[in-house]
Amino acid sequence: MPARTWYFGWNIVGAAAFLTLLSVGMRLGIGPFFLPIASDLGFSRSLLAAIVAVGMICYGFAMPLAGWLVARRGTRFVLLVGTTIVAASVVWSVTARSPVGFGLAFGVALSVGLAFTSPVALTPIISRWFTRQRGMALFFLSTGSMAGMALLTPLLAWAIVAYGWRATLVGYAVVFIAFIVPVALFVMRDDAPAHTDLPPSDRPSAGPAGVSPPQPSLGVRAVLGTAPFWMIFAGLFACGFSMNLLGTHGVPMLMDHGFDAHTSSFGIGLIGLVAIGGTLVLGRLADRLPRKSILFAIYFVRGLGFFGLVAVGTHFELYLTSAIGGIVWAGSIALSSAILADIYGVRLVGLLYGLAYLGHQLGGMLSSWLGGWGYETFGTHWIAFGASGVLLLAAAFLSLRLPPRGYELRTQEDLQAARQAGTA
Repeated sequence: MPARTWYFGWNIVGAAAFLTLLSVGMRLGIGPFFLPIASDLGFSRSLLAAIVAVGMICYGFAMPLAGWLVARRGTRFVLLVGTTIVAASVVWSVTARSPVGFGLAFGVALSVGLAFTSPVALTPIISRWFTRQRGMALFFLSTGSMAGMALLTPLLAWAIVAYGWRATLVGYAVVFIAFIVPVALFVMRDDAPAHTDLPPSDRPSAGPAGVSPPQPSLGVRAVLGTAPFWMIFAGLFACGFSMNLLGTHGVPMLMDHGFDAHTSSFGIGLIGLVAIGGTLVLGRLADRLPRKSILFAIYFVRGLGFFGLVAVGTHFELYLTSAIGGIVWAGSIALSSAILADIYGVRLVGLLYGLAYLGHQLGGMLSSWLGGWGYETFGTHWIAFGASGVLLLAAAFLSLRLPPRGYELRTQEDLQAARQAGTA
């Protein structure tokens, strides 16, 4: 029996997961920088919060551009451009003194650079290299994101205390460049094998000349006219709404409900820690069970979890709710990108993922505002957290209407047939 050879696609997955740890970890790890920057530069909290909010929008709008560039110029080009922007923005940030200069550097430029090195630039190449295990491979990106939240944030906080925010930001940029440049040059290969990771028994038969038939795909305009894309967009809106609400207002909400700061922080952090293991389990299931059913379970359990977080009254209830929620915390983005590739093919998956991710960022903006306004106006966190639960439950049932796995829209004829069948 011949020995199984190592599939190079897993090298790409491993590098992409660590790259995601660095890029998403910084995107989610701005918290430790907040007060030191505000104090050092003399900015008010509201001013710095506005700069961060602008960065969130720039991050969201840069993602479709990154996806488009990946389709046109390739993964290596986009990663190197993003790394260059990150390096330049860090140098600009540590030398800026005015609100405008710092806002353009830290808020706009850094966000664009991180978007160019985010999962949107890595989803297409992984989707090309994997067919049979696409779900598991994409889930590893989510593992990197959760590891970034759980590991990079405390590491940055420690470094800021020890060396200051400027030295920490420069040190981060040095590590970022030292890792991404060789990975982009020597690991990221857009040209996947003809049959990807399919075993010989599952490979499609070649045409008469021994060449696989061409695989056409819809254009972006046609895709935007189909219901599955907007179902995924709506689900990611609910995902972004819930994630940013918890990240911004989760600890204050628990403290308002009588928990101390340490317990509140640990309760929220436990979600990220459990999510690391949860992504590995869900990744195995994503290639064996219907993806839309798993997406339903993720949104449904997470929605119930938001109602539970507002209602918990004891430490045990808090930790149990956080642990259950953490199991399904990171899977929605990976599954959404996998379903996009399943339905529309891999050619434009980066651009489509970037466009759909705009919903995630819009949801995050809305929840960040609603969490504060709802509590100040009505004196309760049920407004924002209840809305998050409702949105997630709606996204869960909407996911069940997605086409089954194996259904792929490739041509205008497919599109017309889908519309007549009521699936698009």
